[in-house]
Amino acid sequence: MTVSKVIVVGAGPSGLLLTLLLARAGITVELVEMTRELDANPRASHYTRDSCLEFDRAGILDEVRSKGFLPDGVSWRKLDENKTRLAFFRSFGDQDDASNRHRMVCLPLHKLGKIFEAAVLAQPSATLLYEHKVVSIGEEGEKAWVEVETPGGKQRREADYVVGCDGANSTIRRLLFGDSFPGTTWDEQIVATNVYYDFSPYDYDDSNFFIDPEHWHMVAKIQNDGLYRITYGEKGGLSTEQLRERQPGKFQAFLPGNPTPDRYNIVNFSPYRVHQRCVDRMKVGRFLLAADAAHLCNPWHVHRRFLWSFIPP
Repeated sequence: MTVSKVIVVGAGPSGLLLTLLLARAGITVELVEMTRELDANPRASHYTRDSCLEFDRAGILDEVRSKGFLPDGVSWRKLDENKTRLAFFRSFGDQDDASNRHRMVCLPLHKLGKIFEAAVLAQPSATLLYEHKVVSIGEEGEKAWVEVETPGGKQRREADYVVGCDGANSTIRRLLFGDSFPGTTWDEQIVATNVYYDFSPYDYDDSNFFIDPEHWHMVAKIQNDGLYRITYGEKGGLSTEQLRERQPGKFQAFLPGNPTPDRYNIVNFSPYRVHQRCVDRMKVGRFLLAADAAHLCNPWHVHRRFLWSFIPP
C-alpha cells in the first residue's frame, strides 16, 4: 500500500525530523503539537555521527554545523583536587575535512528545534499545527484518526498512519496501553543546566565526565560563545524548588574554583528523572510509537555505575 498521508504527534526533535524526512519524500504530513511553541528546556546538546547522517538526509546539516560547536575530545575524570583525567580520546577528526562531515556537533536543542521548524514550514507537503492536543484515537477502514482539542474546538483528523513522537508522557502510548510502560525509574534525578562560567583558568576538555558517588556530573562546552552544559546527579524525591535551592551548593562543591552564584550565569535549569523503559510493541494497527514515547534509555545511571566500578578507591 502506498502511504499518502501521515499524522505525527509531538513537535519535539524526533517529531520534527520525522515530519521533515517524510515531507521531503513527497508524503503529506500533519505535525500536531499540544503547546503553543517549541520546548526551550535544556535537553540534548551533542549529536553524534548517526544523528548527523540523518540531519544531512533531512537537508539541515550545513546549518546545524554553521550554528553549532564542533567539540575536540572528551575525558573521564575523578573529582579529586587535581580533577585527575582517567581517560581521554580525540577521535572526532579535523572539522574542515570534507570526509569527516558527519563528526559530532553540539547545539542546544531549542536552537536545533528552530532549524527543524523552519525547514518543516518550508515543505509544501507539511503542516505544523500548534495548540492541537490529542484526546482520543481510533481506526476506521484503512485510516487511523486522532481527535484533537484546538482553540477553535474539537477536530478529527485522519491519515494512513499516526506516529506518536510525543515524549516520555506520550498521550498516544497511554491511549494504546494505559499506564503500562515496562522498565525502571531510579530514585536519583539529574539536573540539566546551560551556564556561562569561565573555565579558561582550568585544564578542562571540551567535554568532561566526572565520576563520583555523590557529585557525578558532566561539563561540556556547547556553543562557541562559551555556553556550557552542566548536568549533575541529585537525590530523589526533591521538588523543583528544592533542587533550585540546592543548586548553588552543588556547583560550589564540584565546579573548579568553587564558585558562588555571582560568578556564573544560569540560562536554563531543568530537572529530569532517570528511566530505563520500553514498550512491548512499537506498532499497533496503524499507530506507531517512536523515540521517548516508545523507549526511555537514559545512559547516565548506567554510565556512572559502570565507570565507578572500575575506579580504585
